[in-house]
Amino acid sequence: MDLITTGYGWEFLIRFLHFLAGVCWIGVLWYFNFIQTPFFATELGGEAKSAMTRGLVPNALWWFRWGAMFTFGTGWLLILMYIGMDGMSLSDGLMTRILTGGVMGTIMWYNVWFIIWPAQRDYAIQSALNVAEGKDPVPGTPEKGALAGRASRTNTLFSIPMLFFMGSARHLIGFNEGSNDMIYWIVALGLILAVELNAVIGTGTRQKYLASVSGTIHAGLGLLVVLYVVGVLVNS
Repeated sequence: MDLITTGYGWEFLIRFLHFLAGVCWIGVLWYFNFIQTPFFATELGGEAKSAMTRGLVPNALWWFRWGAMFTFGTGWLLILMYIGMDGMSLSDGLMTRILTGGVMGTIMWYNVWFIIWPAQRDYAIQSALNVAEGKDPVPGTPEKGALAGRASRTNTLFSIPMLFFMGSARHLIGFNEGSNDMIYWIVALGLILAVELNAVIGTGTRQKYLASVSGTIHAGLGLLVVLYVVGVLVNS
């Protein structure tokens, strides 16, 4: 009964829901980027794209966006519980690692709800429905589709270091323990925001790493390594 009668029991349940929603969200994100998008670029995928956009994609996007919402909500609720129940300060090393993942997760949530989902709902899906009914596509669909694609690839990039810092928060040794927290956050936030802004308002040349699955994965691993090295150096 401790699971529902104690604060730590509720903390565990919320963490479980956070993991469950996160698996749903990131799983669908990786499906879109690793499977569906490359398939649409093939001859067979091009033939199936309209039907899939009208039939499969809306359902996948429902799980995608609500997985993101529940991951986001339970994640920040957990942070509030860590501060309230465990007395953890924002400069604590554990909190620094959790918030590193949390910042990227929050940007990913923003991309889902305010860039990817509106572009898919109002442009890609609506255009596919219009064309199936013999109407014209929604004007601006290619541009909105490209923006949503960059945001989705950026979320895939962020998911790699985000999962690393979330998953290793209680186990990572030698990473920032709060002694030079401000230096770490200036560098970390600068890098994370630069990646996000480049996807949203950058030019084609600077966005080349988002043009392929391998480029996106390598960029995500690169960001992970840089953030880790910065965290280790400021702790030395």
